[in-house]
Amino acid sequence: MDERKNIEKDEAYLRQVSEEVDFEKDNYLEWISVLKNYCEKNVVYALSPVQIGLPKRMIYIKNTSPDMSKNRDENYDEGIVFINPRIIREEGKTVFLEGCLSCTVGEEYLVGGVERPYLIEVEYFDLNGICQHEIFEGFKTTVFCHEYDHLNGVLHIDKSNNIKRMNLEEMQEYRKAHPYEIKGR
Repeated sequence: MDERKNIEKDEAYLRQVSEEVDFEKDNYLEWISVLKNYCEKNVVYALSPVQIGLPKRMIYIKNTSPDMSKNRDENYDEGIVFINPRIIREEGKTVFLEGCLSCTVGEEYLVGGVERPYLIEVEYFDLNGICQHEIFEGFKTTVFCHEYDHLNGVLHIDKSNNIKRMNLEEMQEYRKAHPYEIKGR
C-alpha cells in the first residue's frame, strides 16, 4: 500500500468494488494513518484506499472547501474518516470541475464537469466502530461522493461527457472562472 494507482496502468484495479472493513480482523487504524500521510504529502481533497493499493471501504477527507490552495498545504487537514459508508438519500444537484490523482496522463489530469447531489444522508462507522448518521450539504457532498464512487469502482471521468486535460494550475484557473455551482437544493 502507498503506491498511487493510475488509469494508465491500473484501470482494472481502480474499477474493482472495495471490500468492507472488518473491525475485528483488519488493521484499519494503520491504514488510516497511511491515508493521512498520503493526503499530507499530495495535492488532494480526499482519498480512498483503493487509489493507493488497498481496496477497502474507507474514505479520508482532507479538505471540504472548494479552496484548492488548502490541498497544497501540508498543515491543513480536516482528518475526516468514514468506514463502510453508505449513502441512503440524495437531493439537489451541483456541478464542479473534478480531477483525480488516479486519472492522470503524464503531468496532466483528466478533468470534467460532474453533476453530484447537493445533499446526501450518510451512514458510516467511526474509528471506534460506532455507527454514525449524518447529512452533508454543498461541497462536502461533492468531495464525499467522488471518493464514494471510488469504493464502487466508478471514476469521475465516467460521469462527465466533456473530458479535458489540464495541469494543476490550469485546473485552478478554470475553477476560479467556473466555480462550484449549485443547480438545485
